[in-house]
Amino acid sequence: MKNILFLILIPFTMFAKKPEDERGIYVKDQHSYSNPAEIVVQHLDLSLKADFSTKKLVGFVTLQVKNLTNADTLRLDTYNLKIESVKINDAPVTFILKPADEILGSELAIPITANTKEVTIYYETSPDAQALQWLNPEQTAGKKHPFLYTQSEAILARSWIPLQDTPGIKFTWTATIHCPKELMALMSCPQNPKQIGNGTYSFKMPFAVPSYLMALSIGDLAYKAYDNRSGIYAEPVMLAKAFHEFTDLPAMISSAEQLYGKYPWLQYDVLVLPPSFPFGGMENPCLTFATPTIITGDRSLVSLIAHELAHSWSGNLVTNATWNDFWLNEGFTVYFESRIMEKIYGKDYADMLNLLSQNELKHTVAEMGVNNPDTKLFLTLKVVILMMAWVILPMKKGVFSDGIRRSSRRYVGCIFKKYFEEHRFQTMTTKEFLHYLEVNLLQENPLIKQKVNVDEWVYGTGLPKSLPVIKSKYFDQVEKAAAAFIKQPTVMPDTAGWTTHHYLHFLRTIAPEMTYEKAVALDNHFHFTQIQNSEIAFDWFMIAFACHYKPAYKALENFLNTVGRRKFIAPLYRKAAADATLRPWIEQIYKSARPGYHAVAVKTIDEIFEGK
Repeated sequence: MKNILFLILIPFTMFAKKPEDERGIYVKDQHSYSNPAEIVVQHLDLSLKADFSTKKLVGFVTLQVKNLTNADTLRLDTYNLKIESVKINDAPVTFILKPADEILGSELAIPITANTKEVTIYYETSPDAQALQWLNPEQTAGKKHPFLYTQSEAILARSWIPLQDTPGIKFTWTATIHCPKELMALMSCPQNPKQIGNGTYSFKMPFAVPSYLMALSIGDLAYKAYDNRSGIYAEPVMLAKAFHEFTDLPAMISSAEQLYGKYPWLQYDVLVLPPSFPFGGMENPCLTFATPTIITGDRSLVSLIAHELAHSWSGNLVTNATWNDFWLNEGFTVYFESRIMEKIYGKDYADMLNLLSQNELKHTVAEMGVNNPDTKLFLTLKVVILMMAWVILPMKKGVFSDGIRRSSRRYVGCIFKKYFEEHRFQTMTTKEFLHYLEVNLLQENPLIKQKVNVDEWVYGTGLPKSLPVIKSKYFDQVEKAAAAFIKQPTVMPDTAGWTTHHYLHFLRTIAPEMTYEKAVALDNHFHFTQIQNSEIAFDWFMIAFACHYKPAYKALENFLNTVGRRKFIAPLYRKAAADATLRPWIEQIYKSARPGYHAVAVKTIDEIFEGK
C-alpha cells in the first residue's frame, strides 16, 4: 500500500524465521477464526460468475487441505457470504456458520476427518461485499461498460472467498472466472494478454501467496506491453496516457533485480483502475492495482509504482506473520522504493522525496500525539482496523536513519539477495526478526548498535532520537521562493523545471501563512483551482479550507465526487467537518459522493462524521 512515505528505512527487516517451527505450528492470528495450526489450506481452486445485475459473485471454491493434528473441524473466515452447501468427496456435510462479528465476520465450521483432503464450498457474495466495488459505466473513464475490482487487504478477502484469511499462511491457487463477453477479467497471477476469454477466463498462481493478495478485476480493458514481462492494462481511453506515464517500468524492474535478486513472479504488469480506488496502489502479485491520480503527464509520481514493485520482494515474497507485524512489510518496502528511485533518477531526486515524506511523518505523529501507542511500529491490535486506517505509521516510521542506512550498506548489501532466496514464500514475526537482526548484524557491528536504539524504534511512541536531518538542494530553492512570497505576495516563484514535488513543498511551506488575499494572488497566477494534478489539488484545497477561499469550493466539490482515494478525501472531509460553517455543506457533498466510494473509504469517512 502506498501513501507519501518517509523513505529512509531499515534495510534489515526481512531477517526472520517463518512463523512455524519444524512441527508446522503456526503463530495464532487474533484477526482470524481459522485454525491452520491444526489443518492448513495448501491450494485453492476457485470458480465464480460475476453477475453485474445483482452485484454478486456466485460459484464455488475447493480447498485442498493438510490435516496436521487429526483435527475434526476446519475453521474458515467469511464475511456476509451466503453459504449454499459444503461437500467433501461429493457428499454434502452439515456446516455451522456462526454469529457475525462486526469486524471479523463469521466463522464457518466444517466437520472433517483425518483423511479429508478437499473441501468444496458453494456460495455467493453479498451486493455490498466489502472487498468488492461494482461500478456503473458512468463511474469509469470509458462511460460504456460496468467495472468490478477487489481490495482484499487487510482482512477483506473473506468477504468474497471463504478461506483462512490470515497473512500467516500461503497457498497456490487456480481460478475460472465467468463474466460478460465484452469485458476482460484479470487476476493477481501471471496473465496471458492474448487470452480471449469469450466470457470465460482461466488463471493459475503457481507461487504460494497469502489471502490478502487475492485480487480480481473485470472491465473494458486493453493491454500494451513494454517488453516480454511488463506492460500496462487500462481502459482503452486511458491506455496511451498510462503507458507514457510508466515508461520507466522496465528500468525499475532491472534496478530492483540488481539490488535484491531476480524478480520472482515471472510477470509484472500494472492495472490502472477507475478513480474510486481507495489507495494509491495495491501490490497484488504480478498485477499492481494503481490509482489514475498518479498520472500527471510528467511522470513525477511514479515512485508509487516503485513502491508496489518493491513489495514483490518485501511483503509478497516474505510476509508479515500477523497484522501486528505489518511494519515489517511496509518498512523494508519503503527503503527499497527509495533505492530504486535513487538508482534511476539520482540521489538529489531521492532526497527530495525523502524530505517530503519525513515532513509528513512529523505532521502525522504531531496530530496523533507523541505518546499515542498507535505511533509504535509493533502494534497490539485487539482487532485489526478493518479498512487499514493504521497503514500510514508502519509505512512511514518503519525506518532507520540515513546515517545508519549508509553505514550499514557495506555490511548487509551482500546479504539481501541471499536472504530473499533462502526465505522466499515464508512469513515472519517482529520478535524473530529482531532476534535475527541482533545476532546477524548488531552484535558484529557495535557502532551501528550504538547509534540506533532498536527498541525505541519498534516499541517506542513518537519519533526516535536518531531521526535523521534530511537536506534537499532542490527544496532549498523552493523554500527561498516561499519565504519571498510570504513576505510579498506579488513575488511569484520561478517554477522552471519544477515537478509535482516542488509545488507540494512550496504549498506546504506557505500554508501556515496563507490568507484569503494571498490565495487570490496565488490562484490568479498558477490557476491551482483548475489544476488536474490530484496531489497539488489536494494541498491547494486544504489551503482553501484554512483561509476560506470560496472560489475553490466548486472545484473541490467536483474533486470529492470524482476521486475516491482515501489519502485525499479523508483529510478534506475531516477539515470541513470540523468547521461549523462548512459542515452542512460538506455533509451534502458526502451524501452525493458516498455511493461512488469503495467500502474502505466509506468506513473512514463515516467515522469522521460520527465523531470517531
